[in-house]
Amino acid sequence: MTDWDRHEVYFEFVAIGNVVKVTAIDSVTGTEVSAMGPVSSSQADLQQLALQKLKARIKREQPP
Repeated sequence: MTDWDRHEVYFEFVAIGNVVKVTAIDSVTGTEVSAMGPVSSSQADLQQLALQKLKARIKREQPP
């Protein structure tokens, strides 16, 4: 189980035409994921989407 209080997550937002690509990077594991959404989406919604994806990736990669 990952203790998320010890992790910092860095976010990068890049507008590409009518979509925004958000990249989330975990400071502890170095794991990186990306998600995309329409430019009309709020930054908080895109950040939450990327964070959920990052948590799922880290959980999936942990040994049983």
